[in-house]
Amino acid sequence: MPLGGAGDRLVCGAVASRTGRGCRAGRGCRVGGQRMPGGRGGRFPLLLLALLLLLLLPLAAAVSARGARLEPAGRAVLITGCDSGFGHLLALRLHRLGFTVFRLQREAGAAGRLRVLRLDVTRARDVRAAKELVLSHLPERGFWGLVNNAGISTFGETGWLPMETYEKFADVNLLGSIRTTLAFLPLLRKYKGNRSNISPYFFQLARPADKYVIEFTMTDCTLVSFTSCFQVCIIQPGNYARSTKIQPPLSAEEIWSELSEEEKAVYNKEYVQERANFFNNILNEGSTNGNEVVDAMVDALTSPAPKARYMVAKLKEKALVFVCALFPTVVMDCVLSYALSKVKLA
Repeated sequence: MPLGGAGDRLVCGAVASRTGRGCRAGRGCRVGGQRMPGGRGGRFPLLLLALLLLLLLPLAAAVSARGARLEPAGRAVLITGCDSGFGHLLALRLHRLGFTVFRLQREAGAAGRLRVLRLDVTRARDVRAAKELVLSHLPERGFWGLVNNAGISTFGETGWLPMETYEKFADVNLLGSIRTTLAFLPLLRKYKGNRSNISPYFFQLARPADKYVIEFTMTDCTLVSFTSCFQVCIIQPGNYARSTKIQPPLSAEEIWSELSEEEKAVYNKEYVQERANFFNNILNEGSTNGNEVVDAMVDALTSPAPKARYMVAKLKEKALVFVCALFPTVVMDCVLSYALSKVKLA
């Protein structure tokens, strides 16, 4: 008798009456002398198929993305901080790919598809002039990308740095990024372009507060992008100090000579020398291959589905960031304080 007939129901009923429980065909009940499909044996292939699909979908997406790269010709990209480092390398790479590149730096020059504009991101007048020049030289496909790369760096404990240094940090790294973004936001909306921001995360727990505010601003821009149809990406390089000129080696003598008498009463020269040596060792361990970061920048500008965040770093640096995010701040503060307290204060 075929499965599902009256006889089958009688067999199941007999089993139920003997056991005192309802028929559970999904648990392997035999109906008409045959084992019913389903139960654990039936669910396992479905779970295996679902897992296989989860593994294959990212691969398919990656293959699809590689096959649908953006056509650079006729599109303009503006980059700040191109005197050296990542900005300089990115400008040359994008120019070779066929983009019209506006590189903003301290000195102007060049022409054609690679235009070098003089720009100090701390001056609203310079930003307005750069925008006017970009508008007058836009290629046929318009404005595609803005890369906020300009930034400065320094080192020192809280009391070591004068107020002027904090103000300069905020004006370049934070307000400079916002100032440039506000100027070119209408163009990004109009041409549905991309915006990327360099947001260093190395030594995440000790980085300047302006970088947190920049990421908050970038998150806000991401929300705006949902209605404006442009992409927002954050590039997070690890220790690439030897690939850029953003941070020169430290001199303990110079640091000591600039300390106030109050700070000299707290810190001795040995402590200052230890901190300078510690930081210089970190600089010396930095990668010299800045093209790894540039690869991520190019992907953010050309991929049909760019990532919201690119973390370009060594495995141990990524592990450090993961651990810092995993444990409570109070625990990491204790660990870092212990690691940095090799030399006692005076």
